[in-house]
Formats: sequence, C-alpha cells, structure tokens
Amino acid sequence: MRTFATWIQKTFVGGMALAVALSAVAETKQLTAKVTRIKGSARISTDNSTWQTLKVGQTVGSGAVLQTAANSFVDLVLGWETPIVRAPRVGEYLTYAPAGGVGGGFAPASERDAIRIYEDSVLALDKLTSTRTGVDIVKETQLDLRSGSIFGTVKRLSAASKYEIKFPNGVAGIKGTIYMINAQGVLSVLAGSVVLAYVAPDGSTITKVVSAGYQFDPRTGQLTRIPEAQMQEMLILARQVGIGTETPPTTYTVDDTTIYVSPTSGTSPESPE
Repeated sequence: MRTFATWIQKTFVGGMALAVALSAVAETKQLTAKVTRIKGSARISTDNSTWQTLKVGQTVGSGAVLQTAANSFVDLVLGWETPIVRAPRVGEYLTYAPAGGVGGGFAPASERDAIRIYEDSVLALDKLTSTRTGVDIVKETQLDLRSGSIFGTVKRLSAASKYEIKFPNGVAGIKGTIYMINAQGVLSVLAGSVVLAYVAPDGSTITKVVSAGYQFDPRTGQLTRIPEAQMQEMLILARQVGIGTETPPTTYTVDDTTIYVSPTSGTSPESPE
C-alpha cells in the first residue's frame, strides 16, 4: 500500500508539473506590426479619437487604426517578433508550385506576413497574437478594412491559425495566400485560396471560395480570371511589400527557372502558366 501511495503521489506531482509546463508553453503572446515603408503621408490612432503621424520603423499593436492620405501607401510586416524561418536566396522573389490540374500557386520568398495599405484607406489591426502549443504555433490575425484597399502576402498557416479581414459587408478568411481586397469585398487571389462570406442585397449570407488566378466581385457575383498585367503587378508587389526598398524585382523563379520581368513594363517573355 505504501508503494502504491508513493506511486500515486509521484504520478500526481508529475501530472501537475506537466500541466504547468503545458500552460506555460501555450501562453499567448501579443504581436505587433512594423512600418517598413511610407510613400506620401499616413497617420495612426490608438484610441479612435486622437491621431499622430505614422513613421517608418514604428511598431504598432492590436487596436491601432491606420489611415493613408491621397497618393500615399504604407507597407507593414505583421508579427515582426516572429523569426524568419528562411531568408530568400539571391535572385529569388517568388516560387511557382504547380498544384495539379489547372494553374498552380505562388508563394512569397519571405516567411513573414506583409500588407500594403493603398491610398485613401483605413485599416484597423483588431488582433495580432501567437500561441505556442508545444507542437505548433497558432497565430490569429484579425484586420478590419473600413475603407480603401489592401494587398497582402500570408505564409502558410497551421490548421488552427486564423487570418481574417473584415470589410463593411462581410469577411475574408485567408490561408497561405497572396491577395488584394477592397472595402467593397472585391477580391483578387494570386496564390492559395480565400473564403469570402458576405451579405447579399436580399439579406442572405453568401459564401464564395476564390482560388488562385481568379478575382471575384460580390456586387455583381462575377468570378473572372485576373488579367495578366495585374498578375505581374501582384508578383512584383509580393516581393516588394514590407522589404523597405522602392526598387522592383527584375526576376522571379518558376520551377527553379529564373524568369525576367521588365522593371519598366512589368512584363515577362512568357506567362508563368
């Protein structure tokens, strides 16, 4: 009995220690975003009433609201505290990974999530958190696009992670994607796929999955291919956003083959398809 009691005591103590350890491991960390480039002017509010000038190098957290002026834009890198898993190789800008069937998917070389806030836009950072569960890292990003438009790159997320963009009439759920979206819900997807849920004029909720290479306009219900010129622009932006340089890339990688992109016209000798 004494041996059994000792075993019970050790098991209980060991279980408590494990629970405490797992609790510590699963602690949620508040992340921030860092401003890497500003063209023109922009401002920030942390209380929805007072505004200050936004500056390059500034870090902003959950609850911040960013506003860009006319002929201006702001680039942000989200989760600045999270280490980069792999630095981009020299000459590498984007990698094209055939997904089987039609088309494929583009993935940014950087392992950080980045956003460009276009002119005359208002974006709120509602939530930026990271939780290490012991076997995975669960990230939660909630953005509120109140007006204007944004472009973003999102690295592949864990199954439990969430990346959502609210807009006045709905919400977009994103997983490992290169996207462009405006406050009307008009969405272009260069990589991965995005689930768009919005309220129709009759009050019903409609869900639409927009795959790589397509754009969707909830105002008309039209799903169309992204024009080639816009795809090339998104390719360039995917590498440029958040890096802090105005020099556009001149090459990107497709199936380990380097493809030239004109720095003036943004065109390439052949389509990545």
